[in-house]
Amino acid sequence: MPTLGDLVREHTDLGEADTEWLHLLVADWQMLADLSFADLVLWVRSRVGEWVAVAQMRPTTGPTVYYDDLVGEVLPPGWRPQLDNAVAAGRICREGDPDWHDDIPVREETIPVVRDGRVIAVVARQTNLSTTRTPSRLELTYIACADDLARMIAEGAFPVAEGQVGGRRGAPRVGDGLIRLDRDGVVSYASPNAVSAYRRLGLTADLVGAHLGAVTTALAPTEGPVDEALAVVVSGRAPRRVDVEANKNVVALRAIPVRLEGVRIGALVLCRDVTELRRRERELVTKDATIREIHHRVKNNLQTVAALLRLQARRLEEPTGRAALEEAVRRVGAIALVHEVLSRALDETVDFDGIAEQLAASMVDVAVVALPRGGVAVRRDGSFGLLPAGVATPLALVLTELVQNALEHGAPQGGTVVVHAERAPGRLRVAVLDEGPGLPEGFDLDRSRSLGLQIVRALVEAEMDGALTLAGRPGGGTEACVELPVPER
Repeated sequence: MPTLGDLVREHTDLGEADTEWLHLLVADWQMLADLSFADLVLWVRSRVGEWVAVAQMRPTTGPTVYYDDLVGEVLPPGWRPQLDNAVAAGRICREGDPDWHDDIPVREETIPVVRDGRVIAVVARQTNLSTTRTPSRLELTYIACADDLARMIAEGAFPVAEGQVGGRRGAPRVGDGLIRLDRDGVVSYASPNAVSAYRRLGLTADLVGAHLGAVTTALAPTEGPVDEALAVVVSGRAPRRVDVEANKNVVALRAIPVRLEGVRIGALVLCRDVTELRRRERELVTKDATIREIHHRVKNNLQTVAALLRLQARRLEEPTGRAALEEAVRRVGAIALVHEVLSRALDETVDFDGIAEQLAASMVDVAVVALPRGGVAVRRDGSFGLLPAGVATPLALVLTELVQNALEHGAPQGGTVVVHAERAPGRLRVAVLDEGPGLPEGFDLDRSRSLGLQIVRALVEAEMDGALTLAGRPGGGTEACVELPVPER
C-alpha cells in the first residue's frame, strides 16, 4: 500500500513543509477519531482537480463506517461536494442530510486542513449513526473536545509539532483517561479512567473543580530530582508529556492546549496508568546493564588469558611453540574485541566495520615488525553493517585467520591485502584478496593441514552455516571468500 508521502508526491505539488504538516496531523489524529466516535479520511486535491485519499483512521471508541481501506482511492471532481465546500468556504462544513454506505446511515463533516493560511487538504469525518442513542456526559464531553480540535485544524493551530508523542512507550490515548481543563487549569470534567488513575497516585478528594497542576504537584514526591515543567504541563499551558510517580504507581500525562482564534481557552489532558509498563522497562534496563557487564567481564578475562599466553610464549625458546602461543594470543584477542564492543552496545548487535578496522590495524602492526623491509597494508572495501553477536564473534576469528594468512603467504615481502565486504538482504559475502604468488599447485582445501584454515572452515560451515572457498586470482594472488546467512533485524 502506498504511503501518505508517496501519494502526495505522485498526485500533488505540495511542498515538503506541507507534506510534513500532514504527517504530523496523521501521527496525532487517532485522538480526533476517538473523541468523535467517527472515521477519518484525509483527502488531497490532485493537479487535475481530483480528490485522492492519502490516509485513513478508524475510531477505537465506536463502530467504523469503512471496513475496506480507502487509501489510494481517486474521486473525479464534483463527486464529493462537501470536500469542495470545505476548501471554498475555508471552514468546517456540516450541511447535508445523512448519507448511506453499505446500508449504514452516515453523517459526514469536512474539516479543512490549514497551514499558513492555506487549505492544503480536507479531513472527512464520518459518523456511523446505526447505534445512535442518548449520549452520556462522557460522550458529550468527547464530542465537544473533538469539535475544538476540528476548529484548531481549520484554523491551522493543530497539530502542534512540539507536542508530538514519541520516544518512550505508554503514550496515553483517549480511552485511557481524559481530563478537560478550563483556561485557569481547573478540572471541568474527568473521565472515570482518569479519576481511577489519580486515585492510584493517592488522590482522595474530588478531581473535578480542583486545579490539576496543584493537585498533581502535591501528589508528586518531594525527594529526588523535580521536573520543573510538571506544573506547567498539567496546567494545560504546554503541549508536552510527563510521567508522575507517586504511591508506587506511575501515570503518564499528555497535555494538549486548546487554542481558538489565537486564545487559549483550556486544555485536554490524556492520562494512563503505566505502572506495569515502567516496571517492565526497569527490568529490561537492569537486564541490559547486566548483560553489558557480563560482556565487560568476559573481555577482561579473555585479556587476562591472552596476557598469560603471551607471558608463556616469551619464556619459550622453541620457535614453533612460541609461534603457536602467539597465534593463540591473536585469536583470543579477536574474541575479546567483540566482547568489548558488546559491553558498550545497547543491544546484542555490533557495528562490525569498526571491529574489522581494529583487527586489521593490530595485524598490520605485527606484520610491520616481522617485515621491516617491506611496506604492508590492509584496506577495507564495502561495509559489514550491523551484525548480531552470534555472527560477529566467529566472524572476527575467521577474518583474523584469513587476513593473517594473506599477510603471511600473500604478502611475504610487503603489499596490500584487501578485505571486501558485500551486504545483501539476509546474506553477507566477505572476500580477502592478496597480491602474492597464489595457491600452491594441487592445493585442496579438504586436505589442507593448516590449523588456521581448519578453524576457519569449522566456524564458517558448522557454526555460521556458510561456505568457504579459496581460489587463485586471474592477475595473481589468492581470493578467500566467505558467504554466510545473516538474520535481518
